[in-house]
Amino acid sequence: MSAGNAVETVDTLIIGGGQAGIAMSEHLGKRNIPYLVVERGKIAQRWRAERWDSLVANGPAWHDRFPGRKFEQLDPDSFASKSDIVSYFEGYVDQIGAPVRCGVEVTALRSAPEGESFEAETAGGTIRCRNVVVATGPFQRPTFPAILPPDSGVDQIHSNAYRNPSALRDGGVLVVGAGSSGAQIAAELRRAGRDVWLSVGPHDRPPRRYRGRDFVWWLGVLGMWDMKVPGPGTEHVTIAVSGARGGHTVDFRDIAATGITLVGRTEAYENGALRFAADLERNVAAGDANYLAMLDAADVYVREHGLDLPEEPEARELGALPDCVTNPLTALDLAKAGIRTIIWATGYRLDFGWIDLDVFDEHGQPRHDCGVSETPGLYFLGLAWLSRRASPFIWGVWHDADYLAGHIAERETSPFA
Repeated sequence: MSAGNAVETVDTLIIGGGQAGIAMSEHLGKRNIPYLVVERGKIAQRWRAERWDSLVANGPAWHDRFPGRKFEQLDPDSFASKSDIVSYFEGYVDQIGAPVRCGVEVTALRSAPEGESFEAETAGGTIRCRNVVVATGPFQRPTFPAILPPDSGVDQIHSNAYRNPSALRDGGVLVVGAGSSGAQIAAELRRAGRDVWLSVGPHDRPPRRYRGRDFVWWLGVLGMWDMKVPGPGTEHVTIAVSGARGGHTVDFRDIAATGITLVGRTEAYENGALRFAADLERNVAAGDANYLAMLDAADVYVREHGLDLPEEPEARELGALPDCVTNPLTALDLAKAGIRTIIWATGYRLDFGWIDLDVFDEHGQPRHDCGVSETPGLYFLGLAWLSRRASPFIWGVWHDADYLAGHIAERETSPFA
């Protein structure tokens, strides 16, 4: 504890004022458990500051929300913009009267000297608490491979730093990563007149809608939202689906037809050229197989439950693969191609270096059971696959928060000071 710092005591401290922290707030409040939320920036800070201008949610407004509040100004089947989502969470905080303290960054979290509580260090002092919920989400530290040296002459940014086409240098753009973010950014750049290359790795490719229902509905009735971690190495499956421009199924044939050149996984750089894996056609084919498998599962569900949903045979009609897939580039000289920017849509890694507690495995992942850590009173919320596939999503984190709040309520209720 820093000398001269004030010490504040709360029962439960929630670190993070995004969707996870707000969900936790609601469930603690319903149980009359005193708590405080601290947020390093503003409410829903990452939605505000770490998303591109035109971003929309990938799930429709009827789905990507908490049960207690709708997106009042939106059509339920539309897709909320990032400003809609920020306003939604600000309104939710007001609705439940959550005590959120913005502009407070926790720089260290450790056990208190007596060992029965925790101390969170901030610039304004120390907060001591019996319980602490780490609700900082899954998108903590942007990551991309150090393939290109800093002196390559090409600008490199992560997708979290991308805002719009006009903010980039003139010239061509390579987007690495063909999940929802990479596919949407590449399409926006192409519409802006840029020459664009898109590096496509393994991915799942669900239909946006099928037989009159959104794919999030199908995930629900087919039990896929409740799926547990399927196995080692499959925890971070890239999903290619889009809510942009009214929502649509991502089909890499359509992307190539706009003039975007598809390439395989980006592997190496030498003498001004990037090399790509010879896996592009295989990755596209695997995505197609995933797409068709979901249609098959949906059709079986309709038959077994006798649902009156319109048949959609045209959904199974896949066009011929474009030439850039069947005869892919294996190398690309960046200067000759006119590429001045690379956008890495390659995900994030966790960063819990500020937590001074022995609760992490050799990969830096917290050891927990559905968010309940091995250290009594310490909880994690909002992480991918925390309890199931739905855990990092808006409505999924709400249910995980309910479970954790129940666990906190069951803890010993002796006085704390």
